[in-house]
Amino acid sequence: MTEKEILDIFTKTSAILEGHFKLSSGLHSSKYLQCAKVLQYPKHAEKLCRLIASKFENQKINAVIAPAMGGIVVSYEVARALGAKGVFTERVKGTMTLRRGFELEKNAKVLVVEDVVTTGLSTKEVVETVKSLGATVIGVGALVDRSSEKLDFGAPFKALIKIDIPTYPKQSCPLCAKGMPITKPGSRPGK
Repeated sequence: MTEKEILDIFTKTSAILEGHFKLSSGLHSSKYLQCAKVLQYPKHAEKLCRLIASKFENQKINAVIAPAMGGIVVSYEVARALGAKGVFTERVKGTMTLRRGFELEKNAKVLVVEDVVTTGLSTKEVVETVKSLGATVIGVGALVDRSSEKLDFGAPFKALIKIDIPTYPKQSCPLCAKGMPITKPGSRPGK
């Protein structure tokens, strides 16, 4: 699939929102990518996640892991495409961890996946969780890379599309200056 075809899926599923948003990173933006609107359709989830899997298919991945909430479906579908185990991390008292009896075997080859990467904070936390369990991060995959700078996860990073959408700290947000109401649609509502 081309980037245009992928963006068309986001457009047709109304996954590109416009307004004033507070991202999970704490930054503000005039656009928000609500990947859940795309992933609610199994045909799109399977197709897009197979594309992520294809970028790592020769790596003999044992497990695919993602941060909850946004990455859960991505982890599951990429794991299915790779014939691997799919798990997710959750925050416990502010620390990313495996729960629900999930385990990673020591020396397992693990692929970290995300729906959208902006600052890479959650992704880096998942990478550190994997390493702390003695497993090896083979790569990082995402549906969308909306980062404003090159991110280093210590492993190859491959996203299906790269979108440049300006983000702002609260103090210099032009949308705040205009008094626009803000929405917090992400997975960390208390931040």
